[in-house]
Amino acid sequence: MGYEHTLTDDEKRELLRIARATLREYTRTGYIPPGKPHRQSLLDDASVFVTLHRGDELRGCIGSLQDKKPLYKAIQEMAVAAASRDTRFPPVREEELPEIRVEISVLGARTRISDPSELTIGTHGVCLTRGEARGLLLPQVAVEHGWDAATLLDRTCTKAGLDAGAWRDPETAVEVFTAQVFDETTYPSR
Repeated sequence: MGYEHTLTDDEKRELLRIARATLREYTRTGYIPPGKPHRQSLLDDASVFVTLHRGDELRGCIGSLQDKKPLYKAIQEMAVAAASRDTRFPPVREEELPEIRVEISVLGARTRISDPSELTIGTHGVCLTRGEARGLLLPQVAVEHGWDAATLLDRTCTKAGLDAGAWRDPETAVEVFTAQVFDETTYPSR
């Protein structure tokens, strides 16, 4: 499926405000604040990833491919997950929040590909599945690291716990997707 609505600047600001308010409340009380967004479009189901940065360093990133929750609610849940359940990092503390920058990726529909030439760096993220193994890298990751398509596919395999090059195996499903990616640098919410 995937989220098909192109978000306006005001919708992006509202989603970033929701993520920031959720992080503030959760780090203070352990609860996700109630409430609904001002815009109907933010009630549509969506798959999202929330990435937290502290300076230039990653501080947490978790998302869901399940688009069975309203966009604003998925962002709340993934903001909390990125802050508290990314096993690579200790939970984010309330006193860290002023140094944390929130980035949101709203995923579009996934399309299966059979050749790396169908993948556009900077436009497509990759979701790779073989059996129970699954790996996903967002579109911005390849750009940040200067990877080509084959390297992005290899790294997605590695993230899935597979050998690099496993994407060449016909048993491996390789899907690409686009994402609307925005953060508090471009759309300040505080």
